[in-house]
Amino acid sequence: MQEIEYIFFLSSEMKDPLRVSAQKERGEILEFTVQYEALIRHEWRPVVRYDTAHGFAHKDILHPDGTVDKQPIYFESYNLAFTYATLDLKRFWKEYREKHKKEFDND
Repeated sequence: MQEIEYIFFLSSEMKDPLRVSAQKERGEILEFTVQYEALIRHEWRPVVRYDTAHGFAHKDILHPDGTVDKQPIYFESYNLAFTYATLDLKRFWKEYREKHKKEFDND
């Protein structure tokens, strides 16, 4: 089994890391986690996470109050779900950050 693990910074200020980890065997993703984090008010906060915990691919939207919205994602394989998760977070991280920050400011 091959392990993939890296951090990709989405902003030049290095305040917005994308943490990626996956287990792969013979070209097939067996499990993965792709998590976007943001530095908000001097605190690292997980904002959105895609993973395969609980035996299925899903998206977790992590709110400042500790609640989590779990949304299943449906793909033929974990390979496709992993690719989708990575592309979604690279494309929409600013929107996720702003929404999380607004919720944080309203708490």
